[in-house]
Amino acid sequence: MTPLRLGYLYGLGAYLLWGFFPLYLKLLRPAGPLEILAHRIVWSVVFVALLLAALRNVGFLRALLRRPWAVAGIVAAAALIAVNWGTYIYGVNSDRVVETALGYFINPLVVVLLGVTVLRERLRPAQWVALGIGASAVAVLTVDYGRLPWLALTLAFSFAGYGLVKKRLGLPAAEGLFVESAVLALPALGYLAWLMAKADLTFGHVSAGHTALLVLAGAATAIPLLMFAGAANRLPLSSLGMIQYLAPILQLGCGVLIFHEPMPPARLAGFALVWLALIVFTADAVRTSRRTRQSRQPTAVPTPLPTP
Repeated sequence: MTPLRLGYLYGLGAYLLWGFFPLYLKLLRPAGPLEILAHRIVWSVVFVALLLAALRNVGFLRALLRRPWAVAGIVAAAALIAVNWGTYIYGVNSDRVVETALGYFINPLVVVLLGVTVLRERLRPAQWVALGIGASAVAVLTVDYGRLPWLALTLAFSFAGYGLVKKRLGLPAAEGLFVESAVLALPALGYLAWLMAKADLTFGHVSAGHTALLVLAGAATAIPLLMFAGAANRLPLSSLGMIQYLAPILQLGCGVLIFHEPMPPARLAGFALVWLALIVFTADAVRTSRRTRQSRQPTAVPTPLPTP
C-alpha cells in the first residue's frame, strides 16, 4: 500500500471515529460530564503510557524537562484541550450535538482569525470574505438561539488555540498526548476521589459494561488522534483540510437524524452561511496550494540535439 493511500485511510478512520463519538458519549450516562472528562484523562495516560512503553520511547521526557518554555506550552495546551473536551462532553450529554457540530464547522475560520490576531498573518481577499460570511452566520444563529452560540464558539476557539500551541511545540502525537494528559491527571484523580467520598461516583456502580466503557474512553481518545497524526504525515495539507469536514457532518447527522434535535429554518440558514464560508475558504486554499506546487516545479530544459 502506498503512503498516500495509507494516509487517506488514517485520515478517514480518524474523522469517522470523531464523527460518531457522540454515540459513544451517550452510552456513558448516567456519569456526569466532569466525571467522564476525568476518566477520559486518566485512562488516556494509562493507554498512551503502555503504548510508549511497548515502543520503548520514554527517553523524550528527560529532554523535555530541560526545556522550561516547552513545559509551559504543554500546560497551556493541556488547559485548552481540557476545556475543549469538557465542553464537548457537556454539549453531547445536554442534547446539543448540533451546536457542537457547529463549533467544529467554524473551527477553520477561527484558525484563520487567530493567524491574523496572534501571528500577524496577512489574509488573502477570499479569506476575508470567508471570515465575513462566518461572522454573519454567528449573528444569524445568535438571533435563532436567543443568545450567542457560546458552546460552539468555546469549542472552536479552544481547539484552534490548542492547535496553535501544538504547532509551536512540535511534539509527536503520542508523546504530546501523554504529557498533556499527565498534567491533567492529578486534578482528574482528585475529582474522582471527591466523587467517591460523596458516594456520587458511577464508576463500578452502574454495570460492568458501563465501567468498561469508561475505561475504554482513554483508547477512544488516543486512537483517532494517533491516526490523525499518521494522516498528517502522509497527506498534503489541502487533502487533509477537505477530510476534516467529515467529522462535523457526521456529528450534525447524529444530532438531527439519530437524536432528533430541532433544526428550525433560521438555524438551517445559519448553518448554510457557515457552509458557504467554508466553500469559499476551501476553494481559496486549494487554488493557492495548486499555484504553490506549480511555482515550485522546475522549468523543463530542452535537450540539445546531437552534433552530427
